Amino acid sequence: MTANISRRTLLAAGGAAALIGTTASTTYAGTPDPAALLKGNWKPGREDKALVGRWARDTWRSLVAMTDETTGLPADNIGSSVTNPVRSQYTSPTNIGGYLWSTVVARHLGIISPKESLRRITQTLTTMSRVDHHEPSGMFFNWYDESTGEVRFVDPDGTKPITPFVSSVDNGWLACALMVVRNAEPGARALADSLLSKMNFAYYYNPAARPGGLMRGGFFETPPPDEETDKGNHAGTGPDVYYRKFHYDTCNTEARIAGYMGFALGQVPHTQYFATYRTFPDSCDWSWVEQKPKGVHRTYLGLDVFEGTYSYRGMRLVPSWGGDMFESLMPDLFIPEATWAPRSWGINHPLTVRAQIEHGLDDAKYGYWGFSPASNPKGGYSVYGVEAIGMDPGGYPSDLEATNFDAGFEGCREGVNPNPTFGDGVVTPHAAFLAMQYAPAQAIENLRRIETNLHAYGAGGFYDSVAVRSGLIAQRYLALDQAMVMGAIGNVFANDVVRRNFSTKTVERRIRPLIAMEQFESGLESEGV
Repeated sequence: MTANISRRTLLAAGGAAALIGTTASTTYAGTPDPAALLKGNWKPGREDKALVGRWARDTWRSLVAMTDETTGLPADNIGSSVTNPVRSQYTSPTNIGGYLWSTVVARHLGIISPKESLRRITQTLTTMSRVDHHEPSGMFFNWYDESTGEVRFVDPDGTKPITPFVSSVDNGWLACALMVVRNAEPGARALADSLLSKMNFAYYYNPAARPGGLMRGGFFETPPPDEETDKGNHAGTGPDVYYRKFHYDTCNTEARIAGYMGFALGQVPHTQYFATYRTFPDSCDWSWVEQKPKGVHRTYLGLDVFEGTYSYRGMRLVPSWGGDMFESLMPDLFIPEATWAPRSWGINHPLTVRAQIEHGLDDAKYGYWGFSPASNPKGGYSVYGVEAIGMDPGGYPSDLEATNFDAGFEGCREGVNPNPTFGDGVVTPHAAFLAMQYAPAQAIENLRRIETNLHAYGAGGFYDSVAVRSGLIAQRYLALDQAMVMGAIGNVFANDVVRRNFSTKTVERRIRPLIAMEQFESGLESEGV
């Protein structure tokens, strides 16, 4: 395949948009904002504002119910009741960050007053300034008791002891929230800065993992008794830590937020971005994944990048690990990736949304769409996605039966199940909210039908998931998923409030030129891509 693709026409879920791309050595020729184009001529009407406004108020009610009145820390989850909530007794940096940016959104939507917003944010940040954490890096442990702020030494299930872990991605989401808060709430800026200024993402960056370097999953302050680790210190400050052995080595996952934060704070070199895989290589050595990628090689910052793509229903796109909405679009809540990187994310994000819509409506024929990790309607927690646009050979299925898709690897092995028959599909409302930036009319209609026809809605907003054929509902609320709902509504209905307050001029200067230089091979196969 040649790298000289002069034009791509992307049919957006909400209309048609012409996105013109040239070779990697030239500039993007389309001057309009791709994210705006993808909405077509859609503007929220009075009914849209009233409906989504009600969803936002109810979603905020669930977040208030999750939050301890003394510490200001949200629980990871509660059951269906928001008037007598049963809290999970654990929380994470991600949950805390989600509550913080949701508070900002609630204020800008007029759900709470500026005074209440400042009170809540100050309460949470004051607690975080006092909790135990890994002081040399400024990073926080993975699990805290939301009612006391104490570090948990027992896993969330309460079944076994754990060594407190310091996660790169979880701290990435908290750092994102602090960036938003410091700009959106001037009265809380000093508190937010006092936490953010101590966070050093260089602790996670391993320059030797691959040419360009990769981000670690995280580390322990003390060695865990049941896990082999790498002792060391990438930042070169403070005592050694005990790294988990895995690195994040693919690009289109939520883990890219840790790299973004490292770039935004000037702590991680830009080469890390191009060190991650778009897809794994197209050789038979990698034939264990679900389909063979196609693409070309390009060079960025001196690094060779295989611009691979997967095929699904006439589209070619860069897959995520599981084919879910969360991995692809949650970082986009903060960094306007489609606008800043029109030749890569500006094409890939709307294609991901289109793939999710077509999977739910046309391929699996569920009648609904939106697939992302969430509560399992049968109990517990499970991963969901459009497996054909994910790399995980184990699969992020879209139904309760865990139907596996496998197209094979051309020239290396035959597919196990290239044309699956799907069962009881599981849709996750937060996934449709994430898609609202790109397909607002479709997302709102899909969610309206989930509420009206499937009754997956309570006093705290949409329940976490619903199986469309059996009608089984996961009647609980998760802090992370509700925070994604609030963030998406804030961006679409409150003038990009989350993105505006995250993406300062400094952040834009450190991230936009980096992601703008790349050209994915995403597009429509009918266009010769």
